[in-house]
Amino acid sequence: MDIVEIKTEFIKLQQVLKLAGLIDSGSDAKYYISEGMVTVNGVVASERGKKIRNGDVVEVTNLGSFKVVAPEN
Repeated sequence: MDIVEIKTEFIKLQQVLKLAGLIDSGSDAKYYISEGMVTVNGVVASERGKKIRNGDVVEVTNLGSFKVVAPEN
């Protein structure tokens, strides 16, 4: 499983998908999320703006998965 580092407390789902290199644009994120192909910690995600935090595991069907790592406060 890949690791994606963020420098803030949280990041929005569509942003982290782009940061991870799994998608190229917001419209791609919208498509994969609306089709139920994105899960966060094993639960299907339905919002592009969902806050993704340290330790969350994101998976996109047929594209891959990654764990988010953020700085400790």
